[in-house]
Amino acid sequence: MSQCPCGSGRSLEACCGPLLGGAPAPTAEALMRSRYTAYVRCDIDYLENSLAPESRSDHDRKSAEQWAKSVEWQELTIVGCEAGGANDDEGMVEFKARFRQGQLDQTHHETSRFRRHDGGWVYVEGKVHHKPVVRSGPKLGRNDPCSCGSGKKYKQCCGR
Repeated sequence: MSQCPCGSGRSLEACCGPLLGGAPAPTAEALMRSRYTAYVRCDIDYLENSLAPESRSDHDRKSAEQWAKSVEWQELTIVGCEAGGANDDEGMVEFKARFRQGQLDQTHHETSRFRRHDGGWVYVEGKVHHKPVVRSGPKLGRNDPCSCGSGKKYKQCCGR
C-alpha cells in the first residue's frame, strides 16, 4: 500500500483512492485533498468531474493537464477550514500546495470554496493568495540617474 499524496498519513486506498474511484467526498477538506491527489496522479477527469456545474465552463482541461504534468508535486498543507463538514452545505478550505517547476520551488496558496451537490462536495472557486513584491534596493527619485545606465534622469528615461 502506498502513502496518499495528500499528506494525510493514510494509505491511498484508505484516503483519496475511493474518491478518485467515484465515491462522494464526505467533507470539503476530503475533496480538497482528493483534488490535490488528482493533480499528482494527473487525473484530469476527476478534476473536471469534481467541479460545480457552473464552474465547468471556465475549466481549461488542456492547461490543467499541462500544469499537472509539468511540475513535481511535493506537499499539501491544509492551513484551515471553515465549515465544510458532514452536516454543512458550504465550506472553505485554505491550503498551500508546494511544487517544483524546473529548478524553482514554488507554493500555490489558495482559499477554495466548496458546496454540496448531488450528495457530495464540489469545488466552486478559489482565491489565490499572492505574496507582495518587496523592493530590494532604494526607491529611485524622479531626478535620480536612471538605473538602466543611460545617463539620463529617471523621469526622462524609464520613468516615462
